[in-house]
Amino acid sequence: MEVFDVAIIGAGMAGASLAAECAPHARVLLVEAEDTPGYHTTGRSAAFWEEAYGGPGVYPLTEASGRFLREGGFLSPRGGLNIGRVEDRAKVEVFVDRFAAIGANVRLLGRADLERIVPGLRPDWVVGSWEPDCADIDVAGLHQHYLAASRRAGTVLRVRARVDALERMGGDWLLRWPGGEARAALVVNAAGAWADGLAAMAGAAPLGITPLRRTVVQLRVAPEPPADLPLTLGINEDFYFKPQGGRLWLSPHDETPDVARDVAPEELDVAIAIDRMNHVVDWQVEAMERRWAGLRSFAPDRLPVYGFDPRVPGLFWFAGQGGFGIQTAPAAARLGAQLLLGLGQDALTERIDAAVYAPGRFHQTG
Repeated sequence: MEVFDVAIIGAGMAGASLAAECAPHARVLLVEAEDTPGYHTTGRSAAFWEEAYGGPGVYPLTEASGRFLREGGFLSPRGGLNIGRVEDRAKVEVFVDRFAAIGANVRLLGRADLERIVPGLRPDWVVGSWEPDCADIDVAGLHQHYLAASRRAGTVLRVRARVDALERMGGDWLLRWPGGEARAALVVNAAGAWADGLAAMAGAAPLGITPLRRTVVQLRVAPEPPADLPLTLGINEDFYFKPQGGRLWLSPHDETPDVARDVAPEELDVAIAIDRMNHVVDWQVEAMERRWAGLRSFAPDRLPVYGFDPRVPGLFWFAGQGGFGIQTAPAAARLGAQLLLGLGQDALTERIDAAVYAPGRFHQTG
């Protein structure tokens, strides 16, 4: 039987990045249920780096990750724009003030600026918040970077290895999957939408991490969206769109509770997305070329969960990273490795309060 210091279950962005950070310090096993790492959420993400995305509680992770992503060549300039109607002005102003106060590069725009930035914008959209530093993320490139870094540092990757048994054995963990098994001192729950189910298998109380379905469609529209069109979001979180290779990627910003599975888009969500876009811009939809869906998993307070389970020894949570898991991956993985292996925080994570993300917050009583 192979023996490891750390077994990480789930090889999407969360598991792969954490493995890369841990492998220089420990013998790491990375276990993936599917044929290919990142098959589910990571492989279906239209990810972007936006300072305000995820809210103020996520901002420290996003801000800390930005430099790593920029210097690594994983970001491409895009710009971000949250827009609202007349009745949304106060909400947009609060949004700008809230994030400017914590250091985000954001400012208020009026109708004339919106017309210049988004051609064909319908007249009732009159106010917006502008984030010039918002950028597209090379998701596949970042994921492969972490997989390659972890492999070079000695990580052992097992695919087609859906863990179906977790039990304590002499102070360690015994993991079993069809056709294989391993032993590890520490087990990391990086299973995304499957995180609560995996925790229950390990004898831990679920934290209420809920998979939410998100739909994206690729449209051919006329006129063709400008290549420099920003990521454009509704301030009420009911749509977003951005250009991609001469096409438009559009989402109804849906968050439909679902179950951990290989999720597919629903016809109604696709129709809602297109209808909402038609109320924002006057572009003509010529064809719907692709559609897909993914699961974003959130804890009840919508903050990520990093840390040891307070009741089950040797079980470490690295889950609940919602739709911001990719833009926060560098800082989250570094922080996760520091907490898991007892390493001190460094320049990348020194401004992050790890206690905010500890799983014990869900076990506290009044």
